[in-house]
Amino acid sequence: MTGDRIAFAVALTAVSAASLLSCTDIPTADNAVLSIEFDSLPSPSVVLGDTIRDSTGKAVPITATVFNFKGAVISGAPVRFHALDRGIRMDSVTGFAIGDSVRDIPVRIAVSVGSLQAIRTLDVVLRPDTVVAVNGRDSLSYALLDSTKNVSPALSVRVQHSLTSADSVVKSYLVTFTVISPADTLLARLVNEGGKSSRIDTTDVAGLASRQIRLSPARLTALTDSVIVSATVKYHGANVRGSPVRLVLKVKPAAP
Repeated sequence: MTGDRIAFAVALTAVSAASLLSCTDIPTADNAVLSIEFDSLPSPSVVLGDTIRDSTGKAVPITATVFNFKGAVISGAPVRFHALDRGIRMDSVTGFAIGDSVRDIPVRIAVSVGSLQAIRTLDVVLRPDTVVAVNGRDSLSYALLDSTKNVSPALSVRVQHSLTSADSVVKSYLVTFTVISPADTLLARLVNEGGKSSRIDTTDVAGLASRQIRLSPARLTALTDSVIVSATVKYHGANVRGSPVRLVLKVKPAAP
């Protein structure tokens, strides 16, 4: 290779390396945005004609957190919110979301700072008006030596917009379950379908929410007993019709 060609190749390599570095430069100023992420949504859904609310019924905005290269939070970054689909009206600056049409599929919401963007989804649902028991009474035959037998069938409720319309179920709405009897919190624990302790469920596409009971039979003071659970649904901080729903699980020893 001649000297001129060698010089040209070295120069070209230098330019290529410089281009690569410029494409992968990480902003290092304390106020330079490196990443953005959504904070936990106040609710998995927003009610038609209403703004998104938290579990107390308070209207709250959707929020996001912006980070620099150190992982520190950047306050005051110019965050903007946008609805990418029909169904929700967004205030791009404050993050308040209002449901304006019910959809079968969730609405995509984007939060952005400059060219960075993150996306979450939010359902638009009918107003919850009523909650009713679906499997409100059941039984469990427990075993002292086989813990696999000590998880109950699911106790379930349905959240509806109307008592008179079968197609008015409310999906993606929070239901809170509480064991109100017995008082021993270690005797009967609420668990999800994966067996993990959980008091809150989100209604599915059929409007159903449920929880199971994991029983510790060694703590029973009688061979047969009842576990009483309440299922609570609120809107604007107030119980809807039928809430709380009383659910009863009878427990008895399994046949030898």
